[in-house]
Amino acid sequence: MPSSVTRRSFLGTSLAACLARVARGRAPQGGSAEVEPGPGGWRLGIITDEITQDLAQALDFISGYKLHGCELREMWGRNIMNLTSSDLNRARGLIRGHGLAVSDIGSPIFKWDLPQMPARRGPRDTFNADFTEKNADDLLHKSFDLARLFGTRKVRIFSYWRVAEPEKAYPYVRDRLAKAAELAGKNGILLVLENESACNIGTGREAGKLLEEINSPSLKVNWDPANAAMLGEVPYPDGYRAVRGRLGHMHIKDVRKSAAGKLEWAPVGGGSIDWRGQFKALQRDGYDGTMSLETHYRRPDGNTVESTRESLQGLLKIVEAVPRT
Repeated sequence: MPSSVTRRSFLGTSLAACLARVARGRAPQGGSAEVEPGPGGWRLGIITDEITQDLAQALDFISGYKLHGCELREMWGRNIMNLTSSDLNRARGLIRGHGLAVSDIGSPIFKWDLPQMPARRGPRDTFNADFTEKNADDLLHKSFDLARLFGTRKVRIFSYWRVAEPEKAYPYVRDRLAKAAELAGKNGILLVLENESACNIGTGREAGKLLEEINSPSLKVNWDPANAAMLGEVPYPDGYRAVRGRLGHMHIKDVRKSAAGKLEWAPVGGGSIDWRGQFKALQRDGYDGTMSLETHYRRPDGNTVESTRESLQGLLKIVEAVPRT
């Protein structure tokens, strides 16, 4: 993005006006202030585009299972950072109409190359986002505005595409995320850093170290045990031990070995992650935060709705066996 482009032109004039009305308190928000407890007393939701790109259908699915939260990443084939003001108003109305709350804005921020150490090119999940570091500050501000628009204070971020030796990239990642956390704090926003296997902070151990060194109340982890497993970490208890007490949000999915011996996504409860042990630990530690099913698993027929249903049913068995209270 050229340096001459202003934040207002980046957002779009009509979108900036819409967000300004929300900031002044004259526009309704997309849901209640927080995700209400659901099955097992846990604050459960689903990332909507894991079900379908049709937001209305995704919300029907979520509310049909008596869940109360949704995480926004993509809808109608577009990344949330690229939606028009009309799209955003439509989404906000649909969420409000279903009586749901937004757990967090699933932004793609920092899911790009670290300028000082670009990663080797390869297949990547970009979720219809194509940004670089030059967009970072504008995207952060925009994500803060989107959080306010949808009635949440949480924004998910990443740690740049993973390089061959992440420890060499670590100081740059730490310092940049510390600046982002400082900016978030000034705006009343909580950044939740996803430990992503394709990024430089991919395990619980890596996330715990970074959070301890930055030591900001405006930066917590979006704990994803399955992503940690993809890098060979035992997510529970090992990875969780490193991030315990620093959770701001969670992603739930599962991992198993294929017939060829490679790790692949699995329905929750059908993989290698000790989810019952993880939920018992969350119960013991008094975790009362949000969590989203991030299906990823696909049935042989590729049906995203039924794949999510299968995974959700596995999750519901676990939370009913390990209720929060």
